[in-house]
Amino acid sequence: MFKDYTVSVVIPALNEEQAIGIVVKQLCELQSGNQTIIDHIMVCDNGSTDTTAQVAKAAGASVIYQALPGYGIACMTALAELPPCGIVLFVDGDDAAFIEQAIPLLQGIIDGDDLAIGSRALGIIEPGALTKPQLFGNWLSSHLITLFWGQKITDLGPFRAIRSSALAIINMEDKTFGWTVEMQVKAIIHGLKVSEYPVDSKVRIGESKISGTVKGSIKAGIGILSMILKLFLTQSSLKKAVRIKVLPYD
Repeated sequence: MFKDYTVSVVIPALNEEQAIGIVVKQLCELQSGNQTIIDHIMVCDNGSTDTTAQVAKAAGASVIYQALPGYGIACMTALAELPPCGIVLFVDGDDAAFIEQAIPLLQGIIDGDDLAIGSRALGIIEPGALTKPQLFGNWLSSHLITLFWGQKITDLGPFRAIRSSALAIINMEDKTFGWTVEMQVKAIIHGLKVSEYPVDSKVRIGESKISGTVKGSIKAGIGILSMILKLFLTQSSLKKAVRIKVLPYD
């Protein structure tokens, strides 16, 4: 079934020279049976001061640069440079995920999902892989989404796959920390099929730019909770303003 779909990968990266080569190599080698699954890998170097870009290129990825800081704008910059594809897989460049577990996410899209989320809460979390603020923030945000929109959510994890046509409907806008929650909530608001799949987490290589500092954790928390509130207050207008933008991806 994978041969019927073109799969592109988006990796936002900031100073990940130790890990990015490992992640890209694993993606290049990802197979189902004897079939290579990934067709294109786009790394967005979000202002790195190390050799992230060079290492990513050497491992087999394309690299685009974005000097403005922000998780969301890094993802959008990479998306804008992707060739036409049927599925987009998002993964971080820190080697905290098990790349082979992308296969169930991609299979979920092939089987009818519009958005497939890799839930760390449903998988095995290696000690030290997630900080206490991360665990609490994910728990709180997930429960708020479940409460406000009536769909069970357990994680806002960055390991996710989405159908390209669904991505066009969602019309992503957030440029910072609200990116992941915006995608999930807008998918629910627009009546798209969202499913979660267990993924395991391991201790990342290098220090996180978000959870590794108090300032980063606070900014991320504010960004995520603000996005949830914004979407809750504007969901009626979002439903009326579904952007009819058909991309030649599916």
